[in-house]
Amino acid sequence: MISTQTLNLPNRQNLQRICKAISVLDAIFSQEWEYRYYSYNNKWGNNEEFFEMRDGAGDQMLVLFTANGCVINGFAHEFYDYEEQLPSKEVLTNGLPAAYHEFIFGEPVQSIGTTFCIWTNDENQWKIAELEHYEDGSADLLDAFDDNPQSYVDWATEYFDGSFVETGIPLATVTHIYNGAPLTKELVLTLVDELEDWQQLEDDLNEIGYPYQF
Repeated sequence: MISTQTLNLPNRQNLQRICKAISVLDAIFSQEWEYRYYSYNNKWGNNEEFFEMRDGAGDQMLVLFTANGCVINGFAHEFYDYEEQLPSKEVLTNGLPAAYHEFIFGEPVQSIGTTFCIWTNDENQWKIAELEHYEDGSADLLDAFDDNPQSYVDWATEYFDGSFVETGIPLATVTHIYNGAPLTKELVLTLVDELEDWQQLEDDLNEIGYPYQF
């Protein structure tokens, strides 16, 4: 289990690979952006890339990748709304490198809120503020980063019920995408019976920064 208590996240490069993979898969299963769980923008800013998770029920996770580091903002609405002892954002970000301040204290993070914040230091080690343990919902949100294609298959089978091939989501294809190998039309059609808009998928893949051969 991954959480702020264990900080056993993949390194920055592998986390970025996972974020792109699950965003590619979501773009295939849901061509309508508003119904996706995961999305990725490789042109968020100058040498900055951006990943977002939103569950439609109030939980969100925003990740900024820079040329030299990474910062994760998590918002678990249940703990924010009902946990009276939730530390302030200033406490949760104590020790946050200045390079991440604009992202964490600006929009859209500021409007969303923060129940946990994780960042990499100059040695690319994951860090959080030093504070006493409290329930922050991080284990539920960070599970998506376990780098296990089967975990995505299990989750997507329920979340995208009816949007994939009748035989089920093939683990081999998901593993192929997790490994960052180029996507082909043949591979896409192992996931879905048909794709309504191939140009939309190309646009999404270009925005994600994922290789394809169509």
